[in-house]
Amino acid sequence: MEKCKEFLRRKNIIISAKRYLIDAMGAMAQGLFASLLIGTIIGTLGTQLGIELLVTIGGYAKAAVGPAMAVAIGYALQAPPLVLFSLAACGAAANELGGAGGPLAVLIVTIFAAELGKAVSKETKIDILVTPFVTVCVGAALSMWWAPAIGTAASTLGGAIMWATELQPLFMGILVSVLVGIALTLPISSAAICAALGLVGLAGGAALAGCSAQMVGFAVLSFRENGWGGLVAQGVGTSMLQMGNIVKNPRIWLPVILTSAVTGPLATCVFGLEMNGAAISSGMGTCGFVGQIGVYTGWLSEIAAGSRAGIGAMDWIGLILISFVLPAALTLLFGAFFRRIGWIRENDLKLEL
Repeated sequence: MEKCKEFLRRKNIIISAKRYLIDAMGAMAQGLFASLLIGTIIGTLGTQLGIELLVTIGGYAKAAVGPAMAVAIGYALQAPPLVLFSLAACGAAANELGGAGGPLAVLIVTIFAAELGKAVSKETKIDILVTPFVTVCVGAALSMWWAPAIGTAASTLGGAIMWATELQPLFMGILVSVLVGIALTLPISSAAICAALGLVGLAGGAALAGCSAQMVGFAVLSFRENGWGGLVAQGVGTSMLQMGNIVKNPRIWLPVILTSAVTGPLATCVFGLEMNGAAISSGMGTCGFVGQIGVYTGWLSEIAAGSRAGIGAMDWIGLILISFVLPAALTLLFGAFFRRIGWIRENDLKLEL
């Protein structure tokens, strides 16, 4: 047993929830952003401006999503170069065979392929052959074996959530908004979760509401402590910056959580806000305005498919209210109450920017 532990330590193979569920998932979300998301944004920009070159570039970026996710995960697992580069093939196979649940398949398959690749790395004199051979073969074989089932399971779960949201938009609007919003602020990836489950439609709209509530909410709630720099860093960057302060005083989280519990059902029941763009956009909130761009690209897709006549004023009003206005106003209201009763104290939300 000691020899095994020593071998794993020497190979930097750390079997832990933090490495696989936090580090790897966070990196996977970045891989998604650097391929699928940025490709969607570039393609949409090209379509709106009538620039075919941008549409083509966006298509190339979106096509690289599987390899991009796998390489990002390998980077988070601190894979050596030969393993890291070999993971591109693993990601392509897992994403293709995983179907709608491709991101989850990529995450699971890549973890196994990367760790086994690390185990054999530099153990032979023909490392240039052995390491990529093992990494690619393990990744491709596991993709063929596991990815279809993983994809089906993820799609089924995501479909069940979306079906339940359509059936019970009030209750599920609250549940999805609060839980996905909390995931966005925690050191895990709400974007990766939404992508893995293929969370779109009304459920995607509720997720967007929850994430926007967290980001815009913390941005305005902490404005007196952090000023304009904090407003931009949290409102357009990430509310995860507040995680250290939440650990010190968890009650500072209550205003934004309550806000998400209000905006979620408003999104589903009142405005019928749907995310029919890329599923990852559902978990991005106002980060780079990717969530809002996702809703817009969804509208364009519906228009092209003939299921939507056009984009009306109420569509824009609902998106702006759910994404920006209500999160700011409600969080300030709830925050004032919690400051008054002493649950939120001066500098509890201070960031080291």
